[in-house]
Amino acid sequence: MKFSVLSLIGHAPHPLTGHLPTAADRFAEVVEAGVAAERLGFDAYAVGERHAGPFLSSSPSVVLGALAARTSRIRLQTGVTVLAVLDPVRVAEDYATLSQLSRGRLELVIGKGAEAGHFDLFGLDEERQWDLQAEKYGLLRRLWSEEHVDWAGEFRPPLKNTTTLPRPYGGPPRIWHGSATSRTSPELAARHGDPLFTANAIQPRAAYARLIAYYRERFAAYGHDPARARVAAGSGGLLIADTERAAIARYKDLYEAKVAQSFRPHLAGRAGYNTPFRTIEDALADGPALIGSPQQIIDKILGFHAAYGHDLQSVTVDGFGLPLAEQLETLQRFAEEIAPVVRREAPSTLWEDGGADGTGEGR
Repeated sequence: MKFSVLSLIGHAPHPLTGHLPTAADRFAEVVEAGVAAERLGFDAYAVGERHAGPFLSSSPSVVLGALAARTSRIRLQTGVTVLAVLDPVRVAEDYATLSQLSRGRLELVIGKGAEAGHFDLFGLDEERQWDLQAEKYGLLRRLWSEEHVDWAGEFRPPLKNTTTLPRPYGGPPRIWHGSATSRTSPELAARHGDPLFTANAIQPRAAYARLIAYYRERFAAYGHDPARARVAAGSGGLLIADTERAAIARYKDLYEAKVAQSFRPHLAGRAGYNTPFRTIEDALADGPALIGSPQQIIDKILGFHAAYGHDLQSVTVDGFGLPLAEQLETLQRFAEEIAPVVRREAPSTLWEDGGADGTGEGR
């Protein structure tokens, strides 16, 4: 198993104290957490992209550029790049620049995003979100793999003899497809032989397992080698204590206040937007959040692996408003007490196979 740290750069008042850090302080925390993640041996650090709600992650390429300047080894990911609302030419240019700055450490995770409001913000029809995603992804692939591109589509002006610059460092970066509730993203990933990154953040495990099973089925149906079907999984936050009892005592009020703060009534009833695990006891027992003792978290990740067969596990430490010192302590405990056991019990060759998974991008 490989491990990634994800930040959506949330910027809501603390759910218990009401304290709201400055934007500059939040960005500094994210960069420091990324530097610590590299020092602690994590494999990747990801920054999300949101254009609605209390988040500061509207420009992940800029934040990852700052992190590229402070690190030398850790892979830099997005989580997700909201390609459905963006211009693929701009995406190709921005992230190829980041690929060069980081000397090939970039990997893109694309998706339509988890906020309905961003389609209106960009003047786009939410009803066409999957058509937007498919067309823009097809163009992005060509811009990164070809030069002198001629292209025509529905959602942007045609291109004639176009070569975007810079070119990505060492060839096109690996692109994952983020998946939360719909079969459309797994279908698109399978069609192109790309890896799948399941959100695994809010719904019960069985819902994500069904999407992953569908992805693997369609991956093989498109004629790809099933052994190349890489999968990653998110989680609903990471909170570590010595025992389950200590975790409940330390985090119950914080967890439940954050769930209440994050509830979106206008999206009630839409899968993937509001967690059904509203108490910490429910989250510990059945939810995807990694809460509890180190052994409980090990068991939960290995349970994910039994259901998903995934290669990469993402964790988030800044989603509940913990101070930076506690975030870093949490990452250290995970790296020292949890990651070694899971790596041993669920080994993966992701990023170690020199391209043997068929992508040509084994780095």
